[in-house]
Amino acid sequence: MSRRFHLAWFTSFTPPSWRSPWGGGTGDEWLTGDYHVSMVQQMERAGFDFVMFEDSTMVAEAMGGSAEMDLKHSLHSPKLDPFPLLPMLARETRHIGLIATGSTSFYPPFILARAMATMDHLTGGRVGWNVVTSSEDIAAQNYGMDSLPPHDERYDRAQEFMDVCKALWDSWDPDAIVMDRQTGHYADHTKVRPINHVGKYHSVRGPLNMPSGPQGHPVICQAGGSDKGRDFAARNANAIVVTQPLLPKMKEYRDDIRSRAERFGRDPNDVKVLFHLSPVIGDSEQHARDLHQNLFGMEDDLAIERVLAMTAAVTEIDFSAFDLDAPFPQDLVTNGHQSVLSDLMERNRGKTLRQSLSERAQLGPQVVGTIGSVADQMEAIMEHTGGDGFLFLAAPHTRRYIDEICSGLIPELRRRGRTRDGYRHKFFKDNLLDF
Repeated sequence: MSRRFHLAWFTSFTPPSWRSPWGGGTGDEWLTGDYHVSMVQQMERAGFDFVMFEDSTMVAEAMGGSAEMDLKHSLHSPKLDPFPLLPMLARETRHIGLIATGSTSFYPPFILARAMATMDHLTGGRVGWNVVTSSEDIAAQNYGMDSLPPHDERYDRAQEFMDVCKALWDSWDPDAIVMDRQTGHYADHTKVRPINHVGKYHSVRGPLNMPSGPQGHPVICQAGGSDKGRDFAARNANAIVVTQPLLPKMKEYRDDIRSRAERFGRDPNDVKVLFHLSPVIGDSEQHARDLHQNLFGMEDDLAIERVLAMTAAVTEIDFSAFDLDAPFPQDLVTNGHQSVLSDLMERNRGKTLRQSLSERAQLGPQVVGTIGSVADQMEAIMEHTGGDGFLFLAAPHTRRYIDEICSGLIPELRRRGRTRDGYRHKFFKDNLLDF
C-alpha cells in the first residue's frame, strides 16, 4: 500500500486575497468568520487533518520604520484572535482538527491552559495549540515589556510554561467528576490537586478549576527551526510545521527531529513533520508555469513591497534599506526569527536581494504543473524526505485556489492511496497518529 500523507492548511484570521479577481466580497466578509467556516468545511470534505491559524499581536513597523506597509498589505494587521473562532468552526464541522496560536511570552500559563481545555470541550476533542515564543519586540511592548528576552531564553521559558500547562491539565484525574446524587458530590476533591509549581519564570498554585478536555492534552503544534527550537519541538510537539524549499534540508530536518525525539524518550512516529507547500496548478504545464510567473515572478512592485515587508516583520530587519540589485546582505543578526534569517542568508549567498524574493514568497519547494504532475511531485518530495505530509499555504488565498486543492488535487492523491479517505477516530490527536 502507498504511504499516506497527512494534510493540513496554514492560515490566519486575516483578510484573504481581496485584490484578486476571485476575491469577491471577501475584503470584509472574513470579519464575521463566514469565509473561514466555508473554507474549513471544504477542507474537512477533502480529508485534511487540521487547519492551523497562526497569530501575532502587533502592527509591524520594521519596514521603513512605519506601519504603512504592514497595513497596506494587511500582513500582521488587521488580524482577529483565532481562539474565539475555533468553537464556531467546530459547530459547523465534525472531524477536522482546529489549531490556534498562543504565545508563551505573553500569556500566563494558567489562562492558556484553561482556554485550551475549554476549547477542547467545546470542540469535542478537536483542538490544538500552536506554541510560539514570539519574536518581535513591538509585540512585547503591548504586554508591558520593552523588548523580548534573548532567543534561547524564550525557549527555556516556553519549556517551563509547557510543563506547567501539562501539570494543570493533569491536576484533575479522569474520573474526578462523579455526579453522585446520593452524597451530593459533583466532583471528588481527593482527585483534584494543586500543582504548587514554583520555577524560574512561573509560579502557579493550581489546580485548574475545570477538568481537562476530552483529549487530556490538546494536540501540540510547533515550528522550531533553531537548535533550541528543534529540541523544544522534538520534546513536546505532535505536529511540526517546516518552511524549507530545499529537499536535502527538508530530509535533514525530519531526520534530526526524529533523532532528537528518541533522545527525549519519545516514539519518533508520534512526531509528524509537515512541510509548507503552495502548489500552482494549471490546465496544462505551460498554463501552470504562466500562473507561477504571475504569482511569484516579482515583476509587480506591490508584490516586491509585500515580500520585503513580510520578511522585515519576522526578522526585525528593514530590508527596504538595502539595494534590491546588490548581493543579499550577509552577517545580519536578529533577536527575532533566527532560523528564518540564517536560512535566508545561507540560501541566497551569491544572489541579489531581488533574486531571493520569489523563493521567500513561496515558503516551500516550487511545485508547479497539472493536477497529475503536482501529485507526482508531491510523491517525489515525500519519497526523498521521508516526511509525514504537507501544510498548504494558499497562493492566492481565494475560494478558487482552495477549490483547486480540495476538489482537484486531493481526490487525485486519494485515488493514488496517498491520503485519508475518512476519519476513523473521534479525537484530533488519534486521527493525527492514525498513520
